[in-house]
Amino acid sequence: MTRLFLLLARWPLWALHALGWLGGWVVWLASPTYRRRWWAHTRLAGLRGRARWASVGAAGQQVAELPRLWFGPPVPVGWEGAAHIDAALAQGRGVLFLTPHLGCFEVTPRAYAERFGTHAPITVLYRPSRQAALDALLQRARRRPGMAAAPTTLAGVRQLMHALRRGEAVGLLPDQVPPEGLGVWAPFFGRPAYTMTLAARLAQQPGVQVLLAWGERLPWGRGYVVHVQPWAQVMDAPLAADPAQAAAQINGAMERLIARAPSQYLWGYARYKSPRALR
Repeated sequence: MTRLFLLLARWPLWALHALGWLGGWVVWLASPTYRRRWWAHTRLAGLRGRARWASVGAAGQQVAELPRLWFGPPVPVGWEGAAHIDAALAQGRGVLFLTPHLGCFEVTPRAYAERFGTHAPITVLYRPSRQAALDALLQRARRRPGMAAAPTTLAGVRQLMHALRRGEAVGLLPDQVPPEGLGVWAPFFGRPAYTMTLAARLAQQPGVQVLLAWGERLPWGRGYVVHVQPWAQVMDAPLAADPAQAAAQINGAMERLIARAPSQYLWGYARYKSPRALR
């Protein structure tokens, strides 16, 4: 696995995206379960036409670009809204980035670490793999100057809390299904989805500022653009104190981000599955 990743890391981005586009269609055609889930989720969100079909190949590109992002030379990254990060960090308080499974969500913390990590490192939440070799690869890929990784465990949650209290940044995917007991059922595109409460708990820590971010994948391997917006620019009301209401608000914020580039959302993700038991 490691050798394959290191080999693919040398490929140009356009070639990896072409390979990923093909792979996305192969998986879609070969897996009836994945295909049914994709149909159901895109229908629920009202996605039709070109954007709907483009999401099939985009899902494959999301996987194929990982070797280059993790182990290859830097990729071109532009910014839209970087001034919001400057303003947040200038206050010396913790910054929480919320990012859906949209575009290239691996590039956003890396781009942050390269530009802001010397002043305020970022800690990202990740789910450890059950395979030891793959987990070692993930940890190696997600730890670099200005960037640390925290597992989805109680120790990892404490790591995130400490980072925010030090005035650093934290990033997580709030549309990731948490283990049983760590979430609430809240609407996502009109259907109840088990939604983590951790995002709201972190956002409600004293002084923490919430920024919404996602990495747009540019066509023809031209790189990415990281889009950043404050919570108030996306949602009309501040985050509620009630966990269920806050989870619904965060889902609503993710829906609005997804609406900006629905062809790049991971519609095949099992967002509405029942949570697994907490280990």
